[in-house]
Amino acid sequence: MTVFCALGITCGAHRLWTHRSYKVKAPVKFLLMACFCSTGQNSIYDWVRDHRLHHKFADTDADPHNVNRGFFFSHIGWLMMKKNESVLTKGKLIDMSDIESDSHLMFQHKYHNQLKILFCFLIPTLMNIFLIGEDWKCAVAWQCFIRYLYVLHCELTVNSLAHMYGYKPYNVNIEASENILVSVLTYGEGYHNFHHVFPFDFRAAETMDFFSLSTKIIRTFEKIGWTYDLKQASPEMIEAARDKLGSDGSKAHN
Repeated sequence: MTVFCALGITCGAHRLWTHRSYKVKAPVKFLLMACFCSTGQNSIYDWVRDHRLHHKFADTDADPHNVNRGFFFSHIGWLMMKKNESVLTKGKLIDMSDIESDSHLMFQHKYHNQLKILFCFLIPTLMNIFLIGEDWKCAVAWQCFIRYLYVLHCELTVNSLAHMYGYKPYNVNIEASENILVSVLTYGEGYHNFHHVFPFDFRAAETMDFFSLSTKIIRTFEKIGWTYDLKQASPEMIEAARDKLGSDGSKAHN
């Protein structure tokens, strides 16, 4: 179930809907929407807007989870308080026309609370009870608390740990860093220095290594025609960035 949730964030809200780094056929679209709803977060619309804002104004007052306000704020604190004026003002300038023109995504935005209850809490709990034979109290504890909080905090390490610790092969002038631990926890989202330099790359990393399950899933669907137009930075672009602004001449994660 944790993998199911993670793919809704990594392959869906992040790489597909925020960055448009690849395209999908209907089966994958609805699968990823269901996966995202199972995370128990706000709507895809809200997630995309906040993440586009983060990239445009990374680590400034207009960044929803500005790491310069400390670990706690960038990790979870930003979700516990009202957004500051800069975030609200700049957020209104983010182009969301692609999301707004998608009736399925806007349906999810309108009914995200109901879908959250259904996909994140009710269905997983009932599956544990009736398919595994688990006691209802254990099923509730596991699916409504442990699994939900685990997925949430794993995702949030991208905003905190990957902006505080790691190395910067592609641009030393930004906070986003390559963090292997975050990549393990998020199935390949921790190669953050690369991602902030090349946000359009569907791999979110220079190479498709052992931890990048999300990239492998996208590649697998490509073979059966369910994903297509996969965008990625050319080797020449990557080398140029590394030579110009990177911390060294080595690859990020051989």
